Amino acid sequence: MDLRVIENLETELSIEVQGEDHTFMNVLKGALLEVDGVTTATYDMNPEQSGGQTDPVVTLKTDGSIDPLDALEAGAAGVKTKADAFAESFESAA
Repeated sequence: MDLRVIENLETELSIEVQGEDHTFMNVLKGALLEVDGVTTATYDMNPEQSGGQTDPVVTLKTDGSIDPLDALEAGAAGVKTKADAFAESFESAA
């Protein structure tokens, strides 16, 4: 997965996530919203007709109590934790 920082401000971060679709982006957005200090997490996927952007862009805003890059890292860790728990539950049920 390739990431490209579009904007990195004190309380806001926008990153293009290359090669992902709505499935992963919805999971990431949900995990970001669970991070303390994150006030907003959204993503946008524009069709090619909207200027050529086809990869999703995730944008998150914080209340200043956490750096946006740290919030992104915490959100990604949350996704990994949930995926690992799901895989473990799935394997034990089989």
